[in-house]
Amino acid sequence: MVHIKSNALNKDIQIDRLIANIKGSKKGPILVFFAGIHGNETAGVFALTNTLKTMSPADLSGSIYAIAGNLKALSKNQRYLEKDLNRLWTQADLDALVSKEELISEEKEQFEIYNLLKAIQKAHSEPIYFIDFHTTSSKTLPFITINDALINRKFSQQFPVPVVLGIEEYLKGPLLSYINQLGYVSLGFESGQHDELDAVLNCEAFIYLSLVFTKALDKDSVKDFQMHYYRLKHQSKNISEIFEITYLYKIKPQEHFKMLEGFKSFQAISKGTHLAQSNAQAIFSGYNARIFMPLYQTQGAEGFFIIKSIHPIFMKISEFIRNFKLDSLLVFLPGISWENKKQGVLSVNLKVTRFLAKQIFHIFGFRSQQLSKTHMLLYNRERVAKKALYKNEMWFNK
Repeated sequence: MVHIKSNALNKDIQIDRLIANIKGSKKGPILVFFAGIHGNETAGVFALTNTLKTMSPADLSGSIYAIAGNLKALSKNQRYLEKDLNRLWTQADLDALVSKEELISEEKEQFEIYNLLKAIQKAHSEPIYFIDFHTTSSKTLPFITINDALINRKFSQQFPVPVVLGIEEYLKGPLLSYINQLGYVSLGFESGQHDELDAVLNCEAFIYLSLVFTKALDKDSVKDFQMHYYRLKHQSKNISEIFEITYLYKIKPQEHFKMLEGFKSFQAISKGTHLAQSNAQAIFSGYNARIFMPLYQTQGAEGFFIIKSIHPIFMKISEFIRNFKLDSLLVFLPGISWENKKQGVLSVNLKVTRFLAKQIFHIFGFRSQQLSKTHMLLYNRERVAKKALYKNEMWFNK
């Protein structure tokens, strides 16, 4: 058990790894909420504590698990102590974790969470939804981040907030990417800026909407449902577009990086806008687009992202292509072959990518990962998605 404090609420609480586990009186979905994977992001922890402490099992269908992430970092209000817990979830890291004799602080946290996840998977055959709460160091609208699988798209589009695709291509080892590889619906919700009251309230609203949209709670049993819905709609400034990440400024080891003050996530920027300083050299935008998650904290390796909105017609085209598994046609092109067809992994000669835009692979459902100087692997989330598990859910057939 650890003691944590919320500056936004001016409140202290004590929590265990399992903040709450509520088993409903009726069969239904399994919702797994994570909060505090980064120790300076406490909004989700307090939101889960506030909303679930009065939740009646009699009103609930299914089960809720609320899991605290980096307990030691939460107790110190630090992003992490030795390594970023949200960058350790690769298969190689997990394989090494089981055989290591000595674990650093974040690996001990990861080992406990990993075993808890396996236990939840083993215990339930119902649809499982994984939701990870975060906040940002900059001012921001609330938004959802997802790995680009259709089950994630369909579920996320019920919420009145913007959705951002493609972050898994730029980050190595996020928790949700690991869960997505298991085939489950999984999304991240960034509720606002660290230590703001709105960030806690937005998380609370998101919890209630998640429970209603999964049919864990009946809409009529949530007396303030409309208030929660319109809170998120208002906080998002009525922006509910789908965006895609097109660029990441990655901070190098020993680099002295500093964002210029005043930038907010989703703020429109022009090509040539002065964004930051690197070792006293100016960094300018190379795009007419929007800035996303500019870094205003000392820990973290992602300086800022650039995002652009996706036209709805391309979303429709990609859905058609994926539903009919037309990704198989790509292997007829020179330099492209299946690395693992069952898991939807292609091996692509990098010479080919000079002639095929990255967006083409995205439409087919693939996201890339560099393998060597000559080849990269493309991962198709649709091939591993557990669509059969969710096919009877109301949101799936909309």
